[in-house]
Amino acid sequence: MLVLSRQRDESIFIGDNIKITVVDIRGDKVRLGIEAPTEIPVHRQEVYEAIQRENQRKTEEAAK
Repeated sequence: MLVLSRQRDESIFIGDNIKITVVDIRGDKVRLGIEAPTEIPVHRQEVYEAIQRENQRKTEEAAK
């Protein structure tokens, strides 16, 4: 895992077309702004995991 330090309003780039900016820092919470092409899905981890579980459930139902 690459670990970077950034301050408010500083950014990092992933490839040429994904930009992540530190928008705000309050206590132990960091707000991030993410600019990415619309064809690249961006989800919080818990949402991503729920989507994966639902896809797995659908795959298992289709196999019956």
